[in-house]
Amino acid sequence: MNTFKGFVIKEFRHIMRDRRTLLILFGLPVVLLLIFGYAVRNEVNDAQIAILDHSRDGVTRQLIQKLQASNEFNISASLRAEEEIGPAFESGDIKQVIVFEPDFKRNLQRKGKADIQIITDASEPNIAGLMQNYTRAIIQSWEPETAIVPSTARIGIQPAPRMLFNPQLESVYYFVPGLIAVILMLVSALMTSVSIAREKETGTMEVLLVSPLKPYHIIVGKVIPYLLLSVVNVVTVLVVADWVFGVPFRGSVLFFLLVSLLFIFSALALGVLISTRAEDQRTAMMGALIGTLLPTFMLSGFIFPVESMPVILQWLSHIVPAKWYLVMARGSMLMGTGFEHLWFQILVLGGMTLGLVAAGIRNFNNRLE
Repeated sequence: MNTFKGFVIKEFRHIMRDRRTLLILFGLPVVLLLIFGYAVRNEVNDAQIAILDHSRDGVTRQLIQKLQASNEFNISASLRAEEEIGPAFESGDIKQVIVFEPDFKRNLQRKGKADIQIITDASEPNIAGLMQNYTRAIIQSWEPETAIVPSTARIGIQPAPRMLFNPQLESVYYFVPGLIAVILMLVSALMTSVSIAREKETGTMEVLLVSPLKPYHIIVGKVIPYLLLSVVNVVTVLVVADWVFGVPFRGSVLFFLLVSLLFIFSALALGVLISTRAEDQRTAMMGALIGTLLPTFMLSGFIFPVESMPVILQWLSHIVPAKWYLVMARGSMLMGTGFEHLWFQILVLGGMTLGLVAAGIRNFNNRLE
């Protein structure tokens, strides 16, 4: 019994002396508590919407002002024709378009009713449902001024909802692109970092360095298997999503694969960077979990909408590669969006990949020196 007690005390002392373990044990729960309890929210705040006003009269202006005054919406575009609705959604900036029918005020005055069409991007089904409910509640709570519509008139504004890209509000449409990002991060970043750290921990890295192989040969040799496995995973997920769950693919397969390949390179570079800073497999694994999977789950838009997060977390999400990939993956799969609307995300992800590659090579060379 005394031997067992001494063993437990020795293990406890070892944990207390390891600063990295203490940081994980006490720091990670605090971070998760702050993110879930304070920062990450499922409500809709400042969602970007567009207005297509065929009537342009006093009543529609009142309704537009009421929508703009709410905390849920931010009117960021004014459309002129029906043909502009599709490109507005494909750009990824607009989540909802509200269409006022022609002669809106006149129809209210003469018929006592008028139609409003609420077109919502349903690629995020939960958010789409909330936005539809918020919009209907704001419109139906509007009380017209007597000067515009007589108080004796029976007012009946009839919102007509329309869901784009996911009319049935299937949650699998939303989660499949996110799962691709998580799987690629798991295979590419986590497994790469652990693989290289294992060579250092077991002492075989020194053997490899004195072999005819050059340092970049070692890194490339470690990375290539996970690169091939990641490409196979992307194709497998797409096939399963189509055959099993019926998730549509409306874009270019070649474009999607090229974008996924760029994201794979960024994840591999991140894994190499983590491995150059880690002394053993445990440190590499925890670093990869905290530095890759946790941001991918929390800050990429996979589960929680980025637009509803506090401004600080929205800025922090910009350095998460998965955020940019998810915009491109969902846009390509569900909307058929191509390079013309996603060039900025490609440019950002490409720049992040080059930066991660440069940082990984520099750290690896520094450790060799």
